[in-house]
Amino acid sequence: MKNILLILLFILNLWAEERVVSLSPSITEIVYALGADREIVATSSYSLYPPEAKKLPIVGGYTNPHIEKILACKPTLVIGQTFNQNSLEKLKYFHIKTLQLELKSIRSIKESIGKIGEVLGREKEAKELVLTIDKAISSAPKAKKSHSVMIVYGLKEDLRNGIYIAGKDIFFDDIIRVSGNTNAYTDTSTEQPVLNYENVIALNPEQIIILHSHATEPNVDVKKALEAWYSLPTRASKTKNIVIIDEDYLHIPSHRVALTIEKLIGSIND
Repeated sequence: MKNILLILLFILNLWAEERVVSLSPSITEIVYALGADREIVATSSYSLYPPEAKKLPIVGGYTNPHIEKILACKPTLVIGQTFNQNSLEKLKYFHIKTLQLELKSIRSIKESIGKIGEVLGREKEAKELVLTIDKAISSAPKAKKSHSVMIVYGLKEDLRNGIYIAGKDIFFDDIIRVSGNTNAYTDTSTEQPVLNYENVIALNPEQIIILHSHATEPNVDVKKALEAWYSLPTRASKTKNIVIIDEDYLHIPSHRVALTIEKLIGSIND
């Protein structure tokens, strides 16, 4: 009888759902996409997709989660990124299982999807998400003639300083290469460099892609911002090759990078 009870307890433990706390919007999106929506009990700020995620308790910003709020959710698993390392280490003192991921390049995004799928027992779903990314890459049109591309984070009317762009070893850099073009920023030491207008002129990109979001930048005068960009003496401004893209998923390194690949390459090679 005792052995039977032990077996039943073991089986029930296998079937038991995790109580997952996600420490970034990217991880939240992946967990939902894997079909584990019943297992996620809390998330970080700015987890806006899917819409159901906005109903979850928030344990803090994705760079500064509150340990007390996490513990109050009674998690069995906390998933974070490399910048959450200190928080994840603290949670180990409470004997809470953690998973630390890197979500930077396309390769690391795919690997992270696989790791989350494995820990949640959803390997099949994870493989399907990765396959979607691979299909987006394989079907992406290649440039007939390579040109230099600079991807800018956010739309600003004042370009004197604080221009954030996509550097090396992140998925935007991967996407530029997949498109058959080159990143105008060639320094390999920085993933997200901050430039001023003089730096931009020095780079002299042939195309500028600006990632804009009305949700986070509602007060930007798009016309004035474009005028500022076109006033800079770059090859992109001379040929009128400056594009603004407004999609909420562009900045999120999740399975939706497949959509980003399609959208960006369509604009780069248009």
